[in-house]
Amino acid sequence: MNKRLLTVLIFALVVSAAASYILYRVISAQFEANKSAPSNRVLVATHNLDNGVLIKDVDVKMLDWGGPIPVGAIAKPEDAVGRGVTSQIYENEPILDTRLAAKGAGAGLAATIPPGMRAVAVRVNDIVGVAGFVIPGSKVDLLISGTPPKGNGGLGDQNKTLMQNVEVLSAGQNITKDAEGKPVSVGVLNMLVTPEQAEVLSLASNETRIQLILRNPLDTKETDTKGTTVAYLYANKNGMPPPGGKAAPAVAKGTSRRAAAPPPPPPAPEKAKPEPPPPPIVVEVIHGTSRTQSKFARELEKSASEGQQ
Repeated sequence: MNKRLLTVLIFALVVSAAASYILYRVISAQFEANKSAPSNRVLVATHNLDNGVLIKDVDVKMLDWGGPIPVGAIAKPEDAVGRGVTSQIYENEPILDTRLAAKGAGAGLAATIPPGMRAVAVRVNDIVGVAGFVIPGSKVDLLISGTPPKGNGGLGDQNKTLMQNVEVLSAGQNITKDAEGKPVSVGVLNMLVTPEQAEVLSLASNETRIQLILRNPLDTKETDTKGTTVAYLYANKNGMPPPGGKAAPAVAKGTSRRAAAPPPPPPAPEKAKPEPPPPPIVVEVIHGTSRTQSKFARELEKSASEGQQ
């Protein structure tokens, strides 16, 4: 073999061996460093946990967590066992303190109500409940229909939006959100509202007719509406009040919306004109071939007749 070629091969083997040794040392050092470093451990769910579930020992486990620990993550099983779930937790997901009810609050619907809020039941049917598509977690607007106590000037029943973007806590006895959004026919829905809204909604459910309007849960913008009445349905093209404020009641076609002017005052009686004097009484006297006439006023005749009476 050529001596020069043999030298090149030996040199290449030496360089590759040295590079392999250096790489081995680097990898070994990093492995030992990771092995000696303390691992992060968090409490995770052993399976999916739905709303209102009371956590038990078999529902949680400790798991090594390679990345940074999420804010609010629970580190010990005893801090989660016996508490209700207020927001669904998925398998192997870290259990956060903000997604559990307070200790002693129990489970079920009451555990899902945030502090300062209330749950109010609203009776519904297939029409009011949007054919069963209003399910736990849905966001709805509430419309009311009825006649105001003092009337509304002949406009008929009035319809207006009472509340917007209200969350549905439960549909009947079901408090779990359906990931597929399948319709559920129920007779009662529980709404998440403030104490003030609870008073308004309770009164509205007894005194008016309520209609639920389903909305996209990502659409949280509230709309300023004017409401409408039966009269506007027939008076205007779109069934809404005309712009610029409250509309006048609908009128029949061909009549004016302007208020009728008051009738003119009766004309003053005309002064009676004096009657012309009656013609005098003419008396003709014939004496032979001569004729004479004498005129007498009727007043004298009238006086004479009154004197004879």
